[in-house]
Amino acid sequence: MSNGTPKPEKHFTSSILLWMRSDLPRQAGMDRWKGPHSQIIAATPGLQEYRQVHLAAHPSGRWPASDGIETEIPEDRRIDGIAEVTFENALAPFAGRTQTALAFEDEVNIFRRTLLHAGPSGSSRWYDVAPGERPGSRAVLYLRRLANEGSIGFHSFIKKQLAPALVATGGLKELRTQVFLPWNEKTWDTPNVAHDNPKDQHLHASVTLGFADDAARDAFFTDHAPALTALLAPHVSAIHAYDVTETLTYVSGGVILPHPES
Repeated sequence: MSNGTPKPEKHFTSSILLWMRSDLPRQAGMDRWKGPHSQIIAATPGLQEYRQVHLAAHPSGRWPASDGIETEIPEDRRIDGIAEVTFENALAPFAGRTQTALAFEDEVNIFRRTLLHAGPSGSSRWYDVAPGERPGSRAVLYLRRLANEGSIGFHSFIKKQLAPALVATGGLKELRTQVFLPWNEKTWDTPNVAHDNPKDQHLHASVTLGFADDAARDAFFTDHAPALTALLAPHVSAIHAYDVTETLTYVSGGVILPHPES
């Protein structure tokens, strides 16, 4: 791509947004997710990558306040974690139906709400912004597009304007973007778990940002986020920014890892 933006790897990824059960200690749920539940998902055939993104317990929204944009995360919509599942190809999900059924059965033991967000094949983009380097800190942005912003135009904005602008801030160690198909409850209709997702709460894209350390992450929100708001404002009605506390990779390059990598 132009403007110094590396050409991205294109993938087929689903992201499941997760809310822990409120009648159990949050950490107990997070630990079960990291442990027994992760092994169910990791054993799914056809995975290119599986990683868990654990989010801060009490975020108010890291993005700077801006008129007309929701940057404070509503308490009941505050996500606890994200299961990122990247498939080897578009047909791979059909090979994993047995493991998916096991995951369906186990969700109620951990989660009170789960929402699956899938994108078209190739719409998950990974930019190699720092070859050979690993991030020591991460943040995740969830974007809601304006009501008058079409999905095709929004996808183009993420690819052609937002991603290059993020790369141009300098210092990123990871950049991944994902745009979502229209949300459909039946895609991941697990029993005895909520899937409520009012239209005015729909999310349309995510951006994962990696940094050298927490100080670099803080500096991004202080030094670069205000200027990026001007770029985002004509396209979005909400920017929900989360600090990531832990990212664990269980499958990488199609191989189940003996121990999760952070």
